[in-house]
Amino acid sequence: MARDGAQESHDTLKAPNALLLLLEGRAPWEYAAMVASSPVLNRLLDKLPPGDGHPVLVFPGLGAADFTTIPLRNFLRDRGYEPYAWEQGFNLGPRDGVLQGCLDRADLLARRHGKPLSLIGWSLGGVYAREIAKERPQQTRCVITLGTPFTGHPRATNAWRFYELVSGQSVHDPELLEQVRQAPPVPTTSIYSRSDGVVAWQCSINDEGPLAENIEVHASHIGMGMNPLALYAIADRLAQDPARWQRFDASGARKWFFKTAAAA
Repeated sequence: MARDGAQESHDTLKAPNALLLLLEGRAPWEYAAMVASSPVLNRLLDKLPPGDGHPVLVFPGLGAADFTTIPLRNFLRDRGYEPYAWEQGFNLGPRDGVLQGCLDRADLLARRHGKPLSLIGWSLGGVYAREIAKERPQQTRCVITLGTPFTGHPRATNAWRFYELVSGQSVHDPELLEQVRQAPPVPTTSIYSRSDGVVAWQCSINDEGPLAENIEVHASHIGMGMNPLALYAIADRLAQDPARWQRFDASGARKWFFKTAAAA
């Protein structure tokens, strides 16, 4: 019964209002903050385990291509990981061959490194990351999504019309939506922001589960992959040992910058 109530609440969600959408203009400042805060951020990151060299496949958001994930991939490389672009061109939705291309790339990287890889997806890219992990759980170390709308009403974003235009598909597909809602059987982290001007933040909340979590940061949707707080959370999650995975610790000084959330 509680599940039905939660579903009804999700179905009545609306896209972020005009003010939040306007605030997406702060994305360049988040990039500037990433650059300016590098010395401080690096000191904080030094308290985390360094990267272990495992591969990380990064998926761009709707209408974006690999150049938009360069700052994020450079950050991952500096942390000691082996980041890779998705190499599928512009993300225009699940066109013919795209999902298979992503699976093939994940298979290639797993073979090349001989170890599981982490998957990071920004916005719609997070849906790809989650679905790849469901198809290849044995070769997936963890999944991290940034402002990804994997639950809630399909029109609770300010991008659904653009999605239908470029993908040629309708956002109304109940069977597909139910599939996307299910978290992968691997450690899965959703990083989201209540001030997201593109996606209603409730659409980025994982249901409760032993391997699923939600981390709230102060960020725009467009700038989330360059936001210092989001980058710190990503580094913290990638440093987790999957065999002894624990949820993000938002206590102590972290409580001033991060919040964790249960299912909405």
